[in-house]
Amino acid sequence: MSKGSYNAHSHDRTSAEVKIIRTSTETQDFSAWQRPVGTLGELTEAARERAAALKVRTRVLERAAAARRPALRLAPALGSAFVAVIAEVKRASPSKGDINSKICAGPQSVAYAGGGAAAISVLTEPSRFGGSNADLIDVVAASRLPVIRKDFHVEEIQLIEAKSLGASAALLIVRALAPERLLEMARTARDIGLEILFEIRDERELERALRAEATIIGVNNRNLETLEIDSSTVLRVLPLIPHHLIAVAESGYLTAGEVERAADAGADAVLVGSIVSSSADPTKAVRALAAIPRRRRSS
Repeated sequence: MSKGSYNAHSHDRTSAEVKIIRTSTETQDFSAWQRPVGTLGELTEAARERAAALKVRTRVLERAAAARRPALRLAPALGSAFVAVIAEVKRASPSKGDINSKICAGPQSVAYAGGGAAAISVLTEPSRFGGSNADLIDVVAASRLPVIRKDFHVEEIQLIEAKSLGASAALLIVRALAPERLLEMARTARDIGLEILFEIRDERELERALRAEATIIGVNNRNLETLEIDSSTVLRVLPLIPHHLIAVAESGYLTAGEVERAADAGADAVLVGSIVSSSADPTKAVRALAAIPRRRRSS
């Protein structure tokens, strides 16, 4: 069975039964999806406007992406014996407001690396997170770690742009994309050699990520539509991610004890933003979270 056709209960069923179940699930999934609302809805609409403006530069960006040397690979960087820390450059957020508006992205990423970060995430969304492509460019130039472009990617041109800027990977929020669009975006990323961090919040979104042949899946404790955090989300959903894939715990991790709980759930990595971006000593802040042994998932 391929990764994309994974079904959590299929091992006890015949192939014919699995096919029927999967077809039924896909039909329901495609018909039930609705555009996101709340903060996520606002951010994805703004992203569509930015993507539309970007399309006039399609040929330039395609040439720039093709000319880029292969970026450092994200997946191998998240496979150590310890829970890998993905440290984020984050100026602001809709839930917290200003976090560190004066952050210098390049030096910040170097400080993260000094603390043992395995990868760097850069928020480039401008309106609510205060980010920019300049931050990503600075981090790619300064860092010797894989770099994730974290934005609200809704059109292929944004993925091409991420590749042209030197990103190793880009974020795709499963809730933000209609099922067929998720598959199309994932296909484009594979075609251009860009890794994807698929972000989910529940079991159905996990099925959709697996159908898109995800290899790195993040479970977000924060509901981006309401901005509420439910720390049980990772504990419930992350153990369901197949053990051969990389599982990332996201949102609300401030202490080593909280990373320990993510490790107990089977996290291979944890993404931390506010706590390290706001720290007066980002190296120390990352180091405090970077020595938690991994526990293998049994799924």
